[in-house]
Formats: sequence, C-alpha cells, structure tokens
Amino acid sequence: MTTFKTLDDLEAGQQLLVRIDINAPVEDGVVQDNRRFARHAETLAELLENDHAVAVLAHQGRPGRDTFVSLEQHADILADHLDRDVDFVADTFGEDALTAIDDLESGDVLVLENARMCDEELPEEEPEVKAETEFVQTLAPEFDAYVNDAYSAAHRSHASLVGFPLVMDAYAGRVMEAEYTANSAIQEQEFDGPVTMVLGGTKAEDLIPVIERVDDTVDRFCLGGIVGELFLRAAGHDVGYDVEGTEFFDHQWEDHQETIERVLEEYGDRLHLASDLAYEDDGERAEEAVEDIEKETSYLDVGSDTADEYAGLVRESEAVFVKGALGVFEDERFADGTVDVLSAIAETDCFSVIGGGDTSRSIEMYGLEEDDFGHVSVAGGAYVRALTGEGLVGVDVLERAA
Repeated sequence: MTTFKTLDDLEAGQQLLVRIDINAPVEDGVVQDNRRFARHAETLAELLENDHAVAVLAHQGRPGRDTFVSLEQHADILADHLDRDVDFVADTFGEDALTAIDDLESGDVLVLENARMCDEELPEEEPEVKAETEFVQTLAPEFDAYVNDAYSAAHRSHASLVGFPLVMDAYAGRVMEAEYTANSAIQEQEFDGPVTMVLGGTKAEDLIPVIERVDDTVDRFCLGGIVGELFLRAAGHDVGYDVEGTEFFDHQWEDHQETIERVLEEYGDRLHLASDLAYEDDGERAEEAVEDIEKETSYLDVGSDTADEYAGLVRESEAVFVKGALGVFEDERFADGTVDVLSAIAETDCFSVIGGGDTSRSIEMYGLEEDDFGHVSVAGGAYVRALTGEGLVGVDVLERAA
C-alpha cells in the first residue's frame, strides 16, 4: 500500500520540476536510446495533457567517466518519444536555467543540464542536508510542485532525489508508482501456488541477500550466470574460478565463500543449480554436463537441460521473479537459457516481475512482448533493495512529504 501522493492527487496547470532517470549507454560520444526514455515519456505526456509546464532534472554518468556527458542529446531523444519540441539549457540552477524556467508556459518541456555536474548533487548525505543545499534552495521556489519518477535511482540519497520533497509539495510519477507497487509485491503479496525466483548476473553480493530475505515467500531459486557458477563450485564442481582472460570469480569466491557454502547448505534442494553449461568451441555453441567439467574455458550460458528444467519450474509457478541473466544473451549463441525462461514466463498465466536493466533488454532483443509479463522493471539496484525489503530513501522522502 503506497503512502505517497501520485499524479492522481496533482491539480492541473502547474509549473513542475520532474526528476526522471534517463541515464543511458554512450557509444563514441553518442547517447543511446533505451527503455527508460519511453517509460518516462509516458509520464511527461500525461503531465503535458494536464496543462503543466515541465522542467526535467536527470543525470548521466559519473564525473571522470566516458559516460559523463551533457543532457543535450537526451532532450532530442525525449522529443522523439513525445513527438513535440523539448528545449534544453546547458545550466542546472544558474541564471541561464532560471531564465529558461521563467519562460516556461503550459505544455512546454525543458531539460536542465546533467544534475551530476552540480557539486552538491552527488555526495551521499541525509535528506535534511540535501534540502539545505543551494541547488535545492534555488530551484524549489521556481515551481509549484516536485514529481519524482526516477524509481531506478531511488536508492541514492542525492540532492535532486531527496532534497526537494522536504521543502515543497512532492508527488510520485507513473514510473515511480508502478515500479514501487510491482517490486514491493514480493514483500507484500501472498501467493497460493509455487513461487520461483530466477537469479543470474555477475554479483554474488547482490543476490545472496535476496535469497536470504525472501525465503518465506520464494519456494525455489534457479541460479545461473557467474553467481550460479560460484554456487556450483561450492557444490564441489570444477567451475567457478577464473581462467585466462577472466577476472569474475576468484575475488568473489574469496570474499563470499563462507556465505555461499552456508546458503547452499541451508537452502538445499530449494536451490536449483545448472546441470550443464554452454561454451564456445570453434565459433559454435557447445555444451557439457557439469559433472564432467574440468574448467579450461569460459562458460557463457546454462545448457539446454538446465534451460528446460528451469522453464518447467516456471510453467508450474503462480509467481516468478527474475533478477539477472542466465548467460551472455547479447550473443545469440548464448541467449538460450535467458530467453527460454523468459518465454516460459510469457506463456504462463503467472504474476511476474522481470528486473534489472540488462535482463529487461533481452525481451526487446529477442522479439518477446512486454505485455506478456506482469511488470518489466527498469531498475537495477533499487529492484534488488526492494526484493530484500530494504528501504529506498527516494521513496521514504515522498512518504514523508505526504
């Protein structure tokens, strides 16, 4: 049950500061369109239909990285999604920004410059500290209300996310509302039938807490990816360590060996591990039973038997939650595990949440229909925290504001 105000509570015709998350891949200096643009454009379109004037706050990359670029290209991508002009100002809360904000009229959209170009944005500090920054104190009086639609950044205590709700009327946008409702379901809903969680990806430290925190709700866990291989190592198989050219396994094993072994012992047959793995052999996909493996190469996907087993478990589930891919799905030779499981979910009348930016991207890549899933989350870190029941500071301040 949400306890923050939503767009349903917002009177029409106001001047709004809207925080979205359109952080995107950047290739050779060119910002790439992704699903977040389309999602947030729906929120913005609804606001414009209700005669609001909108200034957009967002971030891109981090200082010192190649992805730390201006939001000028983002404004153009948003314009394409909205099918209308979107203005951009290369300033966030200085004189140029304030002039552009002052010129806003009903139906206008203005993108302010990358919030992370402001010194006061990034340090993780308490919301009360962020509310007192010059950044927040300068912008807040220019608007009637603040809308936070950036659920995927809601675990960050940054000025643009947590400062404004303490000093002005604050509302959740449609993406924030939908993501919060779906991603909190595992903590708040009860399911009569089997609940399955598919866990993959690269970080053991993300997924081990998930297993431990949702064990009252989830009946079985299907593991793949690098995390799955680490659990296979704990089960005594000759995998889960680095070979030449990789550095994914050894440091994680060193950091988490005891925890992985304990979780494997505690959860026993509720943890489903891969029975076969796929690798590249002369440019083709090849597979090998786990019990026969002596690791000499990288394994890039779960094998066909494992994919069939996991898909079968999905088909008999009332609810399925996914976090992380089971293989390197960007290479179609090694997409079978991820796509077979997602296809099984799409064909099954179950409650489903697909989380993590990479995993959700595979839906589009392999021609699956987003409407066949209960919810496809655009969040990564925030989704993991929601699964574990950990609070999200960006949500907390919206609740305080209400």
